[in-house]
Amino acid sequence: MNKKLSNLLKWFTEPIDEEKIARSRNNFNPVIELERELAQQIYTALQGSVVEEVLRKTKITSHDTYWRSIMEGHSLKVEKELLSDLYDLCHEVKEKLKFEEKVDFYITGNSSVNAFSVASSDEGEPHIVNINSALFDLMNREELKFVIGHELGHIINKDTALARLIQFVFPAQTAPPVSLQYKIRLHEQLAELVADRYGYIATENLGVCVTAFFKLASGLDLGKMNVSIDTLIADNNRRLEYFLKDKGISRASHPVNPIRIQALNLFATTESEEELNRGMNELISILLKVGDSELDEQLALFIASAGLLVAGCDKEINENELDNIIEVLAGLKIFPRKFLEETAQGDVGQIFNDSVGNILKINPGMREPMLSYIINIVLSDKLINKEEVEFIYQFGDSIGFSEIEVANAIAEAIQQNYVPSLESIC
Repeated sequence: MNKKLSNLLKWFTEPIDEEKIARSRNNFNPVIELERELAQQIYTALQGSVVEEVLRKTKITSHDTYWRSIMEGHSLKVEKELLSDLYDLCHEVKEKLKFEEKVDFYITGNSSVNAFSVASSDEGEPHIVNINSALFDLMNREELKFVIGHELGHIINKDTALARLIQFVFPAQTAPPVSLQYKIRLHEQLAELVADRYGYIATENLGVCVTAFFKLASGLDLGKMNVSIDTLIADNNRRLEYFLKDKGISRASHPVNPIRIQALNLFATTESEEELNRGMNELISILLKVGDSELDEQLALFIASAGLLVAGCDKEINENELDNIIEVLAGLKIFPRKFLEETAQGDVGQIFNDSVGNILKINPGMREPMLSYIINIVLSDKLINKEEVEFIYQFGDSIGFSEIEVANAIAEAIQQNYVPSLESIC
């Protein structure tokens, strides 16, 4: 077992300390720095301040009006006079999280084990937290605290406000560019981990959080099934190991439960912020995975190194060439620019040669796409020089193409993609 895997799994292989599980670890800030950075990047990329101001001045039906109408018309509002025990529970959690803004809590008759929150878009209007009725059949009072704390955490962390902006800019029939899609997904996953921390703070008991997760995942009352906390954590250990060994990918908007449970375990039981951050970085590395094979990793190395070598043939890397490399890398890496910069700091020529050899060993059918990529990088700056063309011929020969085959590939690319630069015309 490698050191990274061994260090991360030690939390679950050691004997369970019940006192450690039950105690509060609220001195840690619930914020995850990468989540904050991604939120700001996405907000900036979508011109959030401008778009939000435009929306405020439009005559589009208020977001609050839409959700308020659904809740008031189809759900039961948690009022002190009507559901006093649940009202007290919801407001106990709200006070525990020190959240002073108005929140309306609702119960919806729904068999799905779920809850959600909606941030108010109009100043002074209450936020909304909805709990499906199915949760009351499964969860005890403390577990409900975790769920309510989690949903309030989304509002406190402003996740739902960012989601509303994304949904406006990219409505259902459209999709963000690939590079932004991956960042939005990673942000959603990290935001869930932050909301989980608020849920933990609400209940101050890791064991309660763990049983709540498994009830949400299975729909089973674990007490009736005689399942112990030791058994649950041992099961999570086995499944977490699968993801840490680079076999599993977490591609949904919510991280897989093994990651969520371990992330909370770290937040609740680690002794220092440094130790917490180290453990979280190892978990987040799972969420950073885009591809699920060795070929994907080798392709990323080839795209970065080949792009740098080709673009550097004329001793100057043009901005268009750089953008082209990053755009292609974005299909394989969540942070393509950072990956390209890291590649540039290494032995680019060796990385290039190794990646070409590994790709051809895994899939010889990648010869043509690799040649096409290099040709497209050459054309991307709208200038074709002798050194770049010579590089194309040498690369084509090294992977088994004849000179005429390479020439035909270049000619076809010129016909399809080449547009002279304005500087060369004017």
